[in-house]
Amino acid sequence: MTPRRGDGPDAPTFTERARRQQLIDATIDLISTRGHPATSLSAIAERAGVSKAAVLYHFSSKDNLTRAALEQVMEQFGAYVTERLARADGPREAVIAYVRAMIGYQQANRRQVRVITEMLLDDGGGTSRSSEAESGGGTRLKTPGSHDTHGRWQALAELLTAGQKAGVLREFDVQTIALAIGGSIDGVIAHWLAHPELDLDAAAAELEEFTLNAIERRA
Repeated sequence: MTPRRGDGPDAPTFTERARRQQLIDATIDLISTRGHPATSLSAIAERAGVSKAAVLYHFSSKDNLTRAALEQVMEQFGAYVTERLARADGPREAVIAYVRAMIGYQQANRRQVRVITEMLLDDGGGTSRSSEAESGGGTRLKTPGSHDTHGRWQALAELLTAGQKAGVLREFDVQTIALAIGGSIDGVIAHWLAHPELDLDAAAAELEEFTLNAIERRA
């Protein structure tokens, strides 16, 4: 019996799609624990229980496989945030829903956050380091602008602009405030990754208050 194909004669079979997903899952596991540089095709093959040749059959290189893993993580992240924004009742509530969703996804998906950190940020050692002090102090983009994947800052800027047009938010420079809010979220998450004992729920509440102080109309 010929394995069923998903969409069209050239599409991968369901078996092939399942294998590709297995390899992506193994890649996410390894990057989140060993770091990107130490995640080799041989290690991925061993984790997935297949040969290196089988990995190369589905993904022609480590770069193609790790990019596929990152793309999946970012798509899931974006879908999580979009779903919660759709429930917001008004522009002000949408901005707060954005903050909560950004924290909520990362809190529930630590492995996936490590993939984002390893792939997009240069933190002086990635997951192999246990603290900011050990990693040389803070993180920086490997490629400036690369952390704006999927129009992240633009999406927040659009929410802020909608709130201004509705008259519920004060006048401010939207790009600056979007970057400030996003940067604050990143800073809290980076610290939490290095120091898991941080009360992330309490930090999220403070970020909500910080955001409201930045955007609400003042008496």
